[in-house]
Formats: sequence, C-alpha cells, structure tokens
Amino acid sequence: MTDSRTSCRFQSFSEPSDPSQVAPRVAALRAALAKQGLDGFIIPRADEHQGEYVPAHMARLAWLTGFTGSAGHAVVLADKAALIVDGRYTIQSAAQTDTSVVTPTKMEETPLDKWVEANLPAGGKLGYDPWLHTVDGVAKLEKAVSAAGGMLVPVTPNPIDALWSDRPAAPTAPVKAHPAAYAGESSADKLARIQQELAKAKVDALVLSDPHALAWTFNIRGGDVEHTPLPLGYAIVPREGRPTVFLAPEKITNEAGDAIGALGEIAPPQALEQQLKALGARKAKVRLDSSTAASALATLIRDAGGTPEAGTDPIALMKARKNAAELAGSRRAHLRDGAAIVRFLSWLAREAPKGGLTEIDAVAALEAERLKTGELRDVSFTTIAGAGPNAALPHYRVTESSNRRIEPGIFLVDSGGQYEDGTTDITRTLVVGEPSAEMRDRYTRVLKGHLAISRAVFPKGTSGAQLDAFARAPLWQAG
Repeated sequence: MTDSRTSCRFQSFSEPSDPSQVAPRVAALRAALAKQGLDGFIIPRADEHQGEYVPAHMARLAWLTGFTGSAGHAVVLADKAALIVDGRYTIQSAAQTDTSVVTPTKMEETPLDKWVEANLPAGGKLGYDPWLHTVDGVAKLEKAVSAAGGMLVPVTPNPIDALWSDRPAAPTAPVKAHPAAYAGESSADKLARIQQELAKAKVDALVLSDPHALAWTFNIRGGDVEHTPLPLGYAIVPREGRPTVFLAPEKITNEAGDAIGALGEIAPPQALEQQLKALGARKAKVRLDSSTAASALATLIRDAGGTPEAGTDPIALMKARKNAAELAGSRRAHLRDGAAIVRFLSWLAREAPKGGLTEIDAVAALEAERLKTGELRDVSFTTIAGAGPNAALPHYRVTESSNRRIEPGIFLVDSGGQYEDGTTDITRTLVVGEPSAEMRDRYTRVLKGHLAISRAVFPKGTSGAQLDAFARAPLWQAG
C-alpha cells in the first residue's frame, strides 16, 4: 500500500455547502411564504420516511441553511430564523450556515417546540409540510403554536421545491431481490407472522412507511439513499389477503418484480393516497409506525372515515431478532471488514509518523483495503477521518478545503462497509506519535465511562438520559 491514492469509488471530497447562498435563499422563502399568507415555515432534516439519511432531492434543510448534519430543524419567521441542532453539531452548524441570517441554537437548551412557543408572534400562521413530520411531532408543534396564540398550517407542495431550481431528480436505483441464503426467512413466512400480529392487535391493515421494514419484509434491496441499500417506497399489508407494494416501476428489476408479484400487488407510489382513502372509506383501523409515518398518511385515512392508529411497527422487533443466517452473515462481514481495518491500521502506524499523509489519504487507503476483500458493495456511511481539531467534530466530513495533514496528535477514524451479508461500523481514536498527559487522561476517562455503562445494572424504565450520567461521571470529576 502507498499513500498516493487519493481517489475513492464511494465518496467524494467536494464542498457540501456554500454559506453565501443562505441569505438569498432565506429571503426568497420569506417572500414565498408572504404570498401564501404565512408568517413562518418549519424545515426539518427529513424525508417522507423519517430516515437517518435522506436522498439528495430531499435535503431541503441543507439547501436552505447549508447545514448537512443528520439531524436538525430550521424555523424561518418574517424577522428571524433559527437552526436547531443537537450538541453533536454545535461547531458544524455555525461553520456551515450564515449566522447573520440563521441563528444556530442548541436543541438541548431550546428544543423546536419551545423555540416556536417563545418566538412565533400572536396570531401568526406557521406552515409545515405534513409529509415531513410524524403524527406525534405535529401534536407537539400544535401545542406549542397554540400556546403562542398562533395557528399551525399544513402546506403542500413544499414551498422550497419551487425555489430550488437545480434540485436533483428523485433516485431511481434498481430494486433487487435479496438472496434467501442471506435473509434466512422467506417473505411469505414473514408476511404470515406480520398478519398474525395484526390479528392480535385487531387492526385491519399496516402501512409500511419505513424503508428498512419494506426491504426486510419483501427481501429486497435498493440504493435510493447514499451508502444505504434501501428502496424508498411504501407497502400496505392487510390483516388478510395480499399486500400492495408501492415502488416506482422503473426501479424494479425482473427478479424483484417476480418475487414481489408472487406475494402481492405492485403499484406506483402515486397510488398510495387512493388506497389509503379506500381503507378509510371501509372504516378500517390502520396501524401506522409512530416513528416513521408521516402525519399526511394519518390525515388521508381519517378524512376518508377510517381510524389511523399510531403505534410500534411489529416489524421493528421481528427484524431486530436475527436468525441463524443473518447472524452468520454478520459474523462473516465483521471478520472480513476487521481484517481490512487491521491492514489499514498497520499501514497508518507505519506511514503516518513519516509525515505527508492527509485525511483524504487515509479515507482512500481505508476504502482500498475494504475493496481488496472483493465483496464491498459500498461504504456504510461517509468515512469520518479527523486529524487534530477535526477529530472533535462527531460527524466530520473531509473536503478538499478542510483536508488536514495527519500530524502528531489525535486522529479519529469512524467508518464502515456494506456487504451482501452484513453491515459494519467501527470507530477508533488513534494517536500519532507520543500522546500527551492530557490526551492519556481524557482517553482514560472516556474509557471509564464506557466501562461504567457496560457494567451498569438498572431497573426497567430507566431512561437513556439517566444512564448517560454513568458515562459522563469520570469527565465531570475532572471539571
């Protein structure tokens, strides 16, 4: 291995945003809102499926504010705008947006609903896209808007779309059948189990809004979301009878089409609304996944006379319980990926002290080692390779302009691979040269926090926030 390879097959190093575009775009949005009689609009970092990653044509928050992190909301009012992000993105949000136009705000101190309650003027009409917010999310916003003396208004189509002149096209990655040898269970058997759960819950149908659930249930894979083998689509599974899968027809390969067609019907995404209305007209009780189902889905069912029931998607627990084939695949993937990681770490330990390596060099070298396995389908997310101060950014993405030399000090590598039989994600905090006393101390305190969490014994009902104190205690002790 040499340190001269700086190109990658699965990721680029182009600039993700341009803060200079924020002011004109926010101004254009305000003008559009004024024409619709709205006093503000909420822009979440979300698509219709509430996924952690969104396809490029759904990255409205990034287009408007420049912020490319995986979580956050912007609220644009006539006289102010906020970018509300969690603590992982405090530094990144301030660097990527125009802070003279949009004020980065810590979610932990001022969550979205509290900001709205404190800043929406009395009588103000606050717009939102009902396809980008869950039922629970809308209920919380309605409470905040009511407390402010305003009105929450659903808005479709999304006003940003008319302003986004160079908006990317919707993805059309092929939908392929996932081999039974890796799935370990047929789609027919999975559907039978799902329908048994629907009968127990006394609901008439289940809407699959989570692409993970869609991919698992029908043993299919796609590529609509960067670095993630997901097909974006929906399905309706009735308590009895054949399901309907809603996917763009141009995406479906013959093999996948035959597999799905043997179990149910295939319809274009545009047919979803009509079928939900038909369920409503039959007074059906329809289960929606509370964490991924858009508010718009519930409205379609309710307005047609049905009963939308928000709750836990039964598929979530089913797919979390891995069968023997899935476990074996995961083990193979991790052994394969682990060997690539070890080869990379050996190279880094040998080459980094010589000087001259950059973050991009490291990303390219790590991808090259994974490619040597002959089975890498993609990286599982954009590799985080942060040297020095960049290592302090939890979701740092190296670009040509941010690319730092790997010098003596801390170097963070967070990466993973997508293989046919499993997905990996591994993080390592490394040191080039001799670590300082402060580095040793901080590293040891974080390690103590990890050990405390792994050894913790706690009663049922304990929250993650409460357990977090175990992890932070060693750091608190140092002030």
